[in-house]
Amino acid sequence: MILQNAVVYDEAFQPKRADLCIEGERIVGIGDHSGIDAVDLSGCTVVPGFTDIHIHGCGGADMADASVASLHTMSRFLAQHGVTSFCPASMTLPEDALTAQFCVVRQCMGTEPGAHILGVRMEGPYLSVAKRGAQCADFIRPADTAEFDRLCAAGPVLIVDVAPETQGAAAFAQAVCGRCTVSVAHTAADFETTEYALRHGFSHATHLFNAMPPIQNRAPGAVTAVFDNPTATAEIICDGFHNHPSIVRMAFRLLGEDRIAVVSDAMRAAGCADGDFVLGGQQVFVRKGEARLADGTIAASTTNMYDEFRNLLRWGIPMRQALKACTVNPARIARADAQIGSIACGKFADLLVLDAEMQIRAVMIRGRWVEK
Repeated sequence: MILQNAVVYDEAFQPKRADLCIEGERIVGIGDHSGIDAVDLSGCTVVPGFTDIHIHGCGGADMADASVASLHTMSRFLAQHGVTSFCPASMTLPEDALTAQFCVVRQCMGTEPGAHILGVRMEGPYLSVAKRGAQCADFIRPADTAEFDRLCAAGPVLIVDVAPETQGAAAFAQAVCGRCTVSVAHTAADFETTEYALRHGFSHATHLFNAMPPIQNRAPGAVTAVFDNPTATAEIICDGFHNHPSIVRMAFRLLGEDRIAVVSDAMRAAGCADGDFVLGGQQVFVRKGEARLADGTIAASTTNMYDEFRNLLRWGIPMRQALKACTVNPARIARADAQIGSIACGKFADLLVLDAEMQIRAVMIRGRWVEK
C-alpha cells in the first residue's frame, strides 16, 4: 500500500511532503512512490499513532475486570481516538487479583481488535499511604521483589510505580530497573530522597504534580528533583482538570522535547456519560466529566490522548513537541521505541491521518485501517 501526497512528520518529527510505502505491518519506504494500490491523502497530515502508557480503562471497561472482552473494548475505543498502542494500568489490590489481571493481559496480547497492548503498567501497590489518592490504603505495601517476580511471570510489566521513601524502595528499584522502567509515584518524598532515587534505579515520574508534594522554595520536593535531573522523564495529564494549562506549559519548557510524555490515566468512565463507577474497588462519582471519590479526591480521568493533544496545541505547545510527547517519548519510556513511536522504515505502520483542522480522518494500526 502507498499513501501519497500527504505532509508526513518524519523520524526527526519534521514535516515534509512524502509518500509512505507499507508492506504488511511495517513501513518500508518514505519518499516518492507510486503504484496501483495508492491512497491519495492530499490536504492531510500523517503522524505516528499515539501511545498511552497509563490507562486503567475506557468505554465502560477496565483492566481490573480481568477479562479479554474488557481489554478488547479498551483496544477498540483507543483506536477510535488515535491511540495505537497502550499499557493497561493496574490499581493497588491483593496479589491474587493482580495476578488474574496480568494473566489476562498476556492472554490478550496479539488478539487485540484495535490498539495493541505493549505490556502492563503496574500502578501500586508499592506506594505511600499519605499520597495514595484513589488507591486503596488497605492493600498498599512495601516493594517486594519476590512478589514482583511472580507478577511478571503472570504478565509482562513494562513500568512499575514506587514511592521512593517507602521501605525497601531503593533496593527494589536497583534490582528490577534492568527489566522495566521504575517510576516515582504517589509519593511524599522530599527533594533529596527523590534525587537519590533518580540516580539509583528510578528514571521516570508518574502523573507529574499529582499525588506529590507541591513545589515550595525551601522544600522543592519530588517534582523539582525530576526537573533537576537531566535524564529523568515524566508523564503528565493534560485534560485541563488535573493540571492548569500554565503548569503544563511550564513542565514542557523545563523538560524539553524528549523528557515529557502525555498520558490519560483514564478510568472506565472515559467515553461514557456522567454516573457512578468503580475504580480499584472504590466508588467513583463522575460529574461534568470529573471523577472523584466520595471525599472529593480526584480518581483518575475521563479524557483521551487525542483530546489532550488538541489541548496542548490550544495551550501554545509547539506541534513537534506535542507530537513527541504523545508518540515517541511514551514509547521510549515503555522501552518499545524500536518498533513504534515514529514514522521510520522498519517500524510498525501505526499512523494517524489528520485533516487541516487536526481532526482524525483515519487510523492505521500495523498496516491495517481501523474501521469507524
